[in-house]
Amino acid sequence: MNTRKQYSRRGFIEKTALLGAAGLAAPALHVQSKTKATPHMTHDDISLAQWALVQEIRDGKWKNLDFPQIAREDFDLNGIEFVNTLFEVPTVNYLNQLKKNADDHGVKMVLIMIDAEGDGCEPTPELRKQFVINHRKWIDIAHYLGCKAIRTNCRGPEDVDKNEALKWAAESYHMLLEYSMQAGISVCIENHGGVSNDAHWMVALLKEVNNLYFGSYPDWRGPSDEFDNVDYLEKMLPWAVGMSYRNQPTEELTAQMIQLSRDSGYKGWYGIESSGREAIFQGKELLKKYLKI
Repeated sequence: MNTRKQYSRRGFIEKTALLGAAGLAAPALHVQSKTKATPHMTHDDISLAQWALVQEIRDGKWKNLDFPQIAREDFDLNGIEFVNTLFEVPTVNYLNQLKKNADDHGVKMVLIMIDAEGDGCEPTPELRKQFVINHRKWIDIAHYLGCKAIRTNCRGPEDVDKNEALKWAAESYHMLLEYSMQAGISVCIENHGGVSNDAHWMVALLKEVNNLYFGSYPDWRGPSDEFDNVDYLEKMLPWAVGMSYRNQPTEELTAQMIQLSRDSGYKGWYGIESSGREAIFQGKELLKKYLKI
């Protein structure tokens, strides 16, 4: 698939999403005739990924309920992206307080990153079903908080046959999406190792599942001999639900990747996941400069 075809596909997705044209969407949407595709954002904005400050939470400096205040008062950012393992006890009273804190500080709750709940490419039917069951509660929580998506991991077993991995992952995400579509919550995969680092494999999975609620969440890693972050980003852009932004080694590379995203037609959140406060401020400065916001 060439770049032009990829980008024209994004245009189709945006049009069908904005029109709510479920009849023109992926076949899976026909299962839930009342389900409408979630509208895409029409502008770019900057959010703060909680993992960027994970050490502060681990050191007891603040808690998950304080995250909206931290994002607004310390960094003046408009969105936040949670990590599920940093929630304390998500009772309804707890979630109501979190919603109030976000409203009080004018912060949008964007998504929840899900760890420690199984892998999207499990090798047995039992484990695949458990992966789906484990993620349902986080879909419910994301829906209750007003988030638009959850982020999953899809690594697969070490040295897995990629054709087998494709079948396993497609089964897992078909099952999970049957649940998430009813809540209007997108499900995305972040490149966190294993098969999810293979852009060609990811494209094959995204095409196989073929659902407007299923997408990618590109992690802007630093370039290395093992991972071409620019090539990966380019291949994932037609399906991008959001961006996990990390400051690149040079400003020029940051500018290149932001321009690539904008040229593709992507509009949405850039979640800063750069480690530590100094890196967050630097990332915000670069994003504002090249997104022109």
